[in-house]
Amino acid sequence: MQAMTLTQYGSSEHFTLSEIAQPEVKPGHVLVSIAATSVNPVDYKIRTAGEDLPFAPALPAVLGMDFAGTVDAVGEGVTDFAVGDEVYGCAGGLADLPGTLAEYMVADARLMAHKPKTLSMAEAAALPLVSITAFEGLTRAGVSAGRKVLVHGGSGGVGHIATQLAKQLGAEVYATGGGDKQLQLIESFGATGINYKTQAVDEYVEQHTSGKGFDVIYDTVGDANLLNSFQAIALNGQIATTSTMSEIDLTLAHIKGASMHIVFMLLPMLHNVGRERHGEILKQVASIVDAGELKPVLTEQQFTLAETAAAHDYAESGQGMGKVVITIS
Repeated sequence: MQAMTLTQYGSSEHFTLSEIAQPEVKPGHVLVSIAATSVNPVDYKIRTAGEDLPFAPALPAVLGMDFAGTVDAVGEGVTDFAVGDEVYGCAGGLADLPGTLAEYMVADARLMAHKPKTLSMAEAAALPLVSITAFEGLTRAGVSAGRKVLVHGGSGGVGHIATQLAKQLGAEVYATGGGDKQLQLIESFGATGINYKTQAVDEYVEQHTSGKGFDVIYDTVGDANLLNSFQAIALNGQIATTSTMSEIDLTLAHIKGASMHIVFMLLPMLHNVGRERHGEILKQVASIVDAGELKPVLTEQQFTLAETAAAHDYAESGQGMGKVVITIS
C-alpha cells in the first residue's frame, strides 16, 4: 500500500511517499481503508520534536492520528463493526501505533465509532481528536444548562468544537478570537464573541458577568494565557485546559478556589487504559452531529497524501481557519 513515511525528525521535507506492506487485522481490531485524515498540532510537534517527546514513534514512521474510512476486515472478538461500515476515530500515529497517512491502518475497535451520517469523509476525519478533547474538558468541568462558559480560542481546532458542544449542553457561551473572521465564526455558533486584542480581561468580565467571573473556562491556548483564565474565573469556578507545559503562578487561582482540569487525550492510546471511553465519546459526538448541533470547520485549502509536507506546513503556519484535511482515497 502507499503511505507517507517520516524518515527523519525535523522538517516536513523528511516525508517520503513509500510502498509499504499492508497491515493484517488482529483480534480486537479492524482493518480500515482510509479515506481521509487531518492534521493536529500534536502531529507536527511529533514531527519536529521527535525523540524529545516520550511518545514519538520509531523511524521510519507513519504519522497521523485522525481518520475516516471504511471497514475492510474485522478481527476476532469485534462485534460492533462489520465489513463495509463507515467509521471514524483517532487510533495511531504515536508510540508503537502506526498512523493514518496510509491507504490502510489496523485500528483498535475501542478507539472508533460509526461515522456521522451527515458528514463527508473529509469532515468526519477532522473531528476525532478535537471532539474527544473538547468533550472531555467540558464534562470534567461540569458544564450544564445555564452556566456561563468562556472558551479561549473559540475559532481554533478544539475551541470551535468546545464552543458548539457547550451550546449543545445548554450553557451561555462566550469565546475569544483575534479578528473579524474569528468572531464571525464564533457568533455563527450562537456564542458571544470577545476580541481579546481590543478588550482587556477585566473589561469583558465586567461586561458579561457583572464582575463575578465565568463559571467555567475552557482554555485551549493555555500556558501564559492561563493567567487570563485565573483572572476571568468566578469564585470556586472550573478551568479546563489543554496546555500546561510551563511554569505558572497559581496564586490567583488559589485565592479564587479555582479547580483545574488538564486534558491530555492521548493517554488511553499511549497506556491502553480506558480506550473504550474514546469510542463512547465518538458515538455521542456522531449523534450530536447528525442532530444538526455540531459541525467541523475545514480550511479552504485541503491536501492529498502526496501533499502531506505542504499540509503540515500550512497547519503549522496558522494561516487557515479550521482543520487541515488530507484526502487519502
